[in-house]
Amino acid sequence: MSSFTDLGVPARLSSVLADLGIDTPTPIQAATLPDSLAGRDVLGRGRTGSGKTYAFLLPLVATLSKGRPARARRPRALILAPTRELVGQIEKSLEPLAHATGLTTRTVFGGVNQKPQVNALNAGVDIVLACPGRLEDLIKQGHCNLGDIEITVLDEADHMADLGFLPSVRRLLTQTPRSGQRLLFSATLDGGIGTLANQFLSKPVTHEADSVEAPVPAMSHHVLHVEQGNKLPILVDLTSAPGRTVVFTRTKHRAKALTRQLNSAGVPSVELHGNLSQNARDRNLEALKDGRASVLVATDIAARGIHVDDITLVVHSDPPAEHKAYLHRSGRTARAGAEGTVVTFMTSEQSRDVKSLARAAGIQPKMTRITGTTHPVLEELAPGDRELLGAYVSHTPTTQGGQSRSGGSQGSRRTGSQNRSRGGSQQNRRGGQGGQSGRGGQSRSGGQVEASGSSNRAGQGSRSGSSRGASQGSRRTGSGQQSSGQRSSQGSNRQRSNHQSRGRG
Repeated sequence: MSSFTDLGVPARLSSVLADLGIDTPTPIQAATLPDSLAGRDVLGRGRTGSGKTYAFLLPLVATLSKGRPARARRPRALILAPTRELVGQIEKSLEPLAHATGLTTRTVFGGVNQKPQVNALNAGVDIVLACPGRLEDLIKQGHCNLGDIEITVLDEADHMADLGFLPSVRRLLTQTPRSGQRLLFSATLDGGIGTLANQFLSKPVTHEADSVEAPVPAMSHHVLHVEQGNKLPILVDLTSAPGRTVVFTRTKHRAKALTRQLNSAGVPSVELHGNLSQNARDRNLEALKDGRASVLVATDIAARGIHVDDITLVVHSDPPAEHKAYLHRSGRTARAGAEGTVVTFMTSEQSRDVKSLARAAGIQPKMTRITGTTHPVLEELAPGDRELLGAYVSHTPTTQGGQSRSGGSQGSRRTGSQNRSRGGSQQNRRGGQGGQSGRGGQSRSGGQVEASGSSNRAGQGSRSGSSRGASQGSRRTGSGQQSSGQRSSQGSNRQRSNHQSRGRG
């Protein structure tokens, strides 16, 4: 197996990767890096989670590190991505590489104040990571010019096509020098991507690895045939097991409602969809990453931008409309060689569509009909003790009436320094693997823990499985443990709310 240095990556960039624990190139990186580092246009096809980000960041940084600094309002490299979340994830991967080479970066997307973006562009920035819409706005206002672009990257180009961004992408690419290098990465070449490549890439070298059409070997697929009325209690059972879970719905309304229902049941959950501000989306993702929430409820539009380590369970609460969406949703787990489980809920009315979806996705899921939360397959899908830790409460300023804004429903915040370790002592979760492939191998300490008040169902705090260790001796098993201080605080909040209501009247 070749190393990054063997593929032509400069030694100082290889050293940065080694410090991050990245020593071996993935198939898409091994296939594309020799050509992209040589300055050729590259068309790379590979699924989400295959390592595409470093496949284009390494040649981009290597190329720019040899040149002059950027001029005001004239960046030297452009990375286009379809969602704000994906832009943020790319920036996070880029940061150590840019720091090592002295390059400057700036994200550009809507939903936030444009002034910091304008100020950075005016000062001169080497690399712009952008969503097409806001970048076009800034160009029209005279804050950015693409005439000095040396290398352009399109990431998740097929998703940009799905969202209707291709006309904007074409307008932006037309403004970049034809002599510049262009790297296009996409899971598929349908939806106009082939035409885009033919128009803007010069004699591209095409590489395909980890095709989106091929299932991930470390990912197990299951379909649970359920009645509509049983979906929520079954979902609560699965998501109250140790580990991080992403639940997908088809609509923003459904994502919001389901987040509220999970929080009310005692499962700390946050939501991610297009109706949230950028700050709220960032805050909710951070809550999942740092362990204050264990479940993210998301829509399809957010699927491409979610990258959180150690997602070990993906649940399609609403089956997706087509197989590409299924594979992209499912790609939140079993990343970088880790194991993962994917569960699809199917009602009798959805049976034909789900079976067709599975055939198109090239998978053969295990189908199980269940009527409640006592079926043994649930323990197989999500091993470990069940804990209802309480509703997630955001640490944002309170609104009128003293209620916190959160990713879902409000609950009482647990006081003190109790940490939430979901599985840190369970080294036997996935065949004894305690690393990134096991649901219980990662200690997830999120600092202060949010716990629900009266929403937890009495007596439903845990279901005994394996030994959970002394650190979990403070497990809550009912709803009657709300402190008098919390009740007093809530009473004060209600009084302030009533006073404000009378004042407005």
